[in-house]
Amino acid sequence: MSNIQKSEIDFNKAKAVLPGGVNSPVRAFKGVGGTPRFFDHAKGAYVTDVDGNKYIDYVGSWGPMILGHAHDAVINGIKETADKGVSFGAPCELEIDLAELVIDMVPSIEVVRFVSSGSEATMSALRLARGFTHRDKILKFEGGYHGHADGLLVKAGSGAATFGVPDSAGVPADYAKLTLTAPFNDKEAVRKLFADNKGEIACIIVEPVPGNTGVMDLYSTGFLQFLRDICTEEGTLLIFDEVMCGFRVAPGGAQERFGITPDLTCLGKIIGGGLPVGAYGGREDIMRQIAPDGPVYQAGTLSGNPLAMRAGLETLSRLRDPKVYEALEAKSAHLFDGLLAGCKDAGVPACGNRFGSMFTIFFTDQEKCNSYADVCKCDLQLFGKFFNAMLDEGIYLAPSQFEAAFVSMAHTDDDIYETIAAAGRALAKC
Repeated sequence: MSNIQKSEIDFNKAKAVLPGGVNSPVRAFKGVGGTPRFFDHAKGAYVTDVDGNKYIDYVGSWGPMILGHAHDAVINGIKETADKGVSFGAPCELEIDLAELVIDMVPSIEVVRFVSSGSEATMSALRLARGFTHRDKILKFEGGYHGHADGLLVKAGSGAATFGVPDSAGVPADYAKLTLTAPFNDKEAVRKLFADNKGEIACIIVEPVPGNTGVMDLYSTGFLQFLRDICTEEGTLLIFDEVMCGFRVAPGGAQERFGITPDLTCLGKIIGGGLPVGAYGGREDIMRQIAPDGPVYQAGTLSGNPLAMRAGLETLSRLRDPKVYEALEAKSAHLFDGLLAGCKDAGVPACGNRFGSMFTIFFTDQEKCNSYADVCKCDLQLFGKFFNAMLDEGIYLAPSQFEAAFVSMAHTDDDIYETIAAAGRALAKC
């Protein structure tokens, strides 16, 4: 094992002043065991911890580092903008520039509103959907994570067609009853929810490429098209949460790749180049309901922050080159196929899903993982062993079986070969 003395010291210090020693739960390594690494700096495909250990990184700050860490153009743009001021609390031209670029790239977006996080984007989109449709209930999917707003921290009840119950302390049960839940890829459950709540469902919110239950396939099953069709039939809005998969699987997101257009889209991560940012946008007639144009209120002091806008512009402008996605597809396929082959060679049961530059390997004897119930059958103990063995090999993966891995333009063929070789050694230890 690498020397992690400083990370251990920092973690003990952090636990005295931060809940669990972290500012976001998955960082605490609860699902995999061991000590979280405290990072000091990052460049390209690599992150380096406070003890000087260097890792090939497939977390990428949970997705936004599609160009690699500390990309020169992004950093220089941030520095240049910071010299003019880091926040105005007033309009700036960079907001217009990034809005025009997002609208040009994402098929469903005609008007966009910037916010400061993905959670804020989804929360605001739900309020807008309710205000536009004059309906109160929303439908999400079991295991689907769309940020930590109260109405979204809900899991399935005793059956697919029941009302939700809170999945976190502090969420009022009466409020959670407005959230309906169904399993991914279960068309009949969705039909029953609409039949039982006729004219009451404002929207369906879904990640078209789920990444917070591990990457799952909702496209080839016909499920995404089914959701589009039933929303149209029922006068319900379809919201694509592309905070994670937006710009990861195609220049215009999953909706461009799959040819399915939602009514509203939520974005984050990549559109800020790694800085705190989010956005929601969609059809103009819906978006014009937002204040000050309409009666649906939403505001934010740091929305449209100039540093985030500039970082997003530098990032998205480089993603318009088709060669970027050709390269990402090739790198990601090589790594994904190599890891699955390594599992087979080691006699470790595994399957996986990949779209573009995001993927998940599931440790399971199932042929596919396409629902939350499937994912819950995975061997979490084995994943924890594999994760820690990969850390020792200098490979940084997401510390949870229920997350996606991300490939960046900065990953070289040598990085990918080394990762596949390291996985072989790690699997032999498991």
